[in-house]
Amino acid sequence: MTENQPKPGVIPWPPVIYVAAIAISVILGMLYPLPWIGDLLGDLLFAAGWVALFGVAALWFTAIRTMVRARTTLNPNAMPDHLVTTGPFGITRNPMYLANTLLLIGVAFVTGIVWFLPLAFIAAFATQKVAIEREEKMLAAKFGKKYRDYAKRVRRWI
Repeated sequence: MTENQPKPGVIPWPPVIYVAAIAISVILGMLYPLPWIGDLLGDLLFAAGWVALFGVAALWFTAIRTMVRARTTLNPNAMPDHLVTTGPFGITRNPMYLANTLLLIGVAFVTGIVWFLPLAFIAAFATQKVAIEREEKMLAAKFGKKYRDYAKRVRRWI
């Protein structure tokens, strides 16, 4: 890595951001509860929340398995050894961050704590700004055209 290439960060921002979003959502839900949709639509959202949570587990599992098989780091702050483009990485460049965002949305639907919804999008935006954009620069610097072609083919989120 040369002097002008971005370096991995020190603080693992994505987990910090999503844990903070969960804590803030719970606290706001207790202090300032917002109304939730009831009756049939509420039941459908509850079921959709569980579907989202199963999707979260599937994304986490397949992303981790794919990264382990590729023998690259799971640490969001470390420089990856290999560019992973298969499995869930063939659909989204950030399956773990997408799973974290879906986790908050699924929990909102299951618990009825509305605060999880805006905090999910705020967490996703913050993660993109403090982690994803830096990671993309590191990947482009390390893998060059191979990464740029991948980034053109696969969307950042979904």
